[in-house]
Amino acid sequence: MVVYLTGLVSLLLAALSLGPSFAHVFPPRLFVWAPELWREATVFNGQFALFAKVGAPLDVTTILAACFLSYLLANERPAFWFALAGAILFAGALAAWFTLVAPANAILATWKPGPIPPDFEAIRLRWETGHMAVAALKVLAFGSISIALLAPRLGSGT
Repeated sequence: MVVYLTGLVSLLLAALSLGPSFAHVFPPRLFVWAPELWREATVFNGQFALFAKVGAPLDVTTILAACFLSYLLANERPAFWFALAGAILFAGALAAWFTLVAPANAILATWKPGPIPPDFEAIRLRWETGHMAVAALKVLAFGSISIALLAPRLGSGT
């Protein structure tokens, strides 16, 4: 029962973590929104600050839950390997965020109302594509954890 509850919690956390990241995959933010709209929604209305307050604890908790699930599945192969891969992929997504998105966030935090900064396009591209990379890793992680929970049943024929 502990494995099932941990699996459920892991999947719920993974889905909650993936949701906001996946929102960056849709092209309108990058290709359709005017610079003024993007800057207003993203920077001045505190979108990235809110994501930090909710997203960071959620991402760390997701990694911990996936690690615990891996531990519980240590004697069940291949489920263990898929759970471990999910944990590693979620950790990789967080590392990608720190590597790709956080530097752009630091620049966004300096922007003031007024003219669009000359480096706007480069910063927006880095911020959005960084989030897309994070989302891709989280999709793979979610799938891996899902397979881990299905794997014990794969050999049973049911």
